[in-house]
Amino acid sequence: MLEEFELTKEFRDRFQKALNEQDNAFILESLGDVNPADITSLLYEFKGEESKYVLDLLPIEIRSKIINDLDPDTRKTFLITNYEASEITAIVNYLDSDDAADILNELPIKMSEEIIARLDADLKSQVIDLLRYEENVAGGLMAKELIKAKDYWTVVQCVDEIRKQAENVSKFYAVYVVDDQDKLLGRVSLQKLILSDSKTIVKDICEGDIASVETYMEDREVAEIMSKYDLESVPVVNVQGQLVGRITIDDVVDVITEQAEEERQIMSGITEDVEEDDSVWRNTRARLPWLLIGILGGMISARFMGFFEVEIAKITAIAFFIPLIQATGGNVGIQSSSLIVQSLVSPGFVDEGLWKRLIKVFSVALLNGFFLSLIVYGVTWLIFGYEALNLIVSLALFFVVVFASFIGTITPLILNRLGFNPALASGPFITTTNDLLGLGVYFLTIHLLL
Repeated sequence: MLEEFELTKEFRDRFQKALNEQDNAFILESLGDVNPADITSLLYEFKGEESKYVLDLLPIEIRSKIINDLDPDTRKTFLITNYEASEITAIVNYLDSDDAADILNELPIKMSEEIIARLDADLKSQVIDLLRYEENVAGGLMAKELIKAKDYWTVVQCVDEIRKQAENVSKFYAVYVVDDQDKLLGRVSLQKLILSDSKTIVKDICEGDIASVETYMEDREVAEIMSKYDLESVPVVNVQGQLVGRITIDDVVDVITEQAEEERQIMSGITEDVEEDDSVWRNTRARLPWLLIGILGGMISARFMGFFEVEIAKITAIAFFIPLIQATGGNVGIQSSSLIVQSLVSPGFVDEGLWKRLIKVFSVALLNGFFLSLIVYGVTWLIFGYEALNLIVSLALFFVVVFASFIGTITPLILNRLGFNPALASGPFITTTNDLLGLGVYFLTIHLLL
């Protein structure tokens, strides 16, 4: 049983000492029962040559898993800097075809070709086939390793074939059924194979109506299908309907994680896929556009307030509530847009219709606006005791909540209809828009009531 690994400062310092002294006994003993994924996390703490020293002490099977678990950017630099093509070949030979293809895609062409030439024959053929697909489609995501059976085989023939094919397949959840032209007909669960009579024909116990994906389907669509139907693996077919590979849940988790990271960055107003350790210029370039838009929005707000100098001069306390109005409008808008964006990207999303959505949002906004306005009215009455100001601020806040909810709802829907990522509506875009909207509603209310 693998031990639960916890990286403490004391262990790191002791491990560093073992590296400095080349205490191989301690290194091997401390990592003996540790999961390869935890060893990967540990190696991020050390220099490249130190990490390689540790890896060279471990069995090749463990070494390949650790290399495969590394972050792609880190792995690329680590392999190019510390390994020869022959060493990488030994590692890649222990990987599934999809993982091997991913690593080879990251390396320089010359090194990649050297490695391919040295791969085991079966893996070489599979990798070459996978490399022709783009990374963001099902063909680039799939693995070639799978277990398939002819539809006219008996159960005993199928079981015998499973024993042969399973040597090259680390995990499998079902047997895919094909005809003589390798066209996908369905699948048979392992449970059915075990419980069926040995002379039963596979076609008779085959589940025909199964989900599959085409090689050209985008990885996000694949993730949605597997999530919607709760699949552990999904077969991949070409345009002729022939079975060419399968995609497992661990590959889809990577896609979902990348998608969530992309959505988070967009919602934060970051226009490129960047990491904290990217160059200063790349980080600046990714953050600057929306910051400039925010500054532009602030300048427009300042100019807009200038139109109401007379009202502010009459009652200076009006200016005290500008941050309250803007903050509430921004928060309400982000809440509304975030809920809409979440529903739009959900696999089971069903469009209820624009009017039904707006009525629901309007009802929620009325209730929120009423309660918030009531609270603000009471607080301003206690602090300022000025009846007209209390009424103005409360009414303005009520209308800001209603309008901000409307903008936060309609904006991602419009962006989605126009083909843009609706997550754009959940960050600086909606905040800047609602700042201007809030000021407009606030000062318009002041102008009318004063």
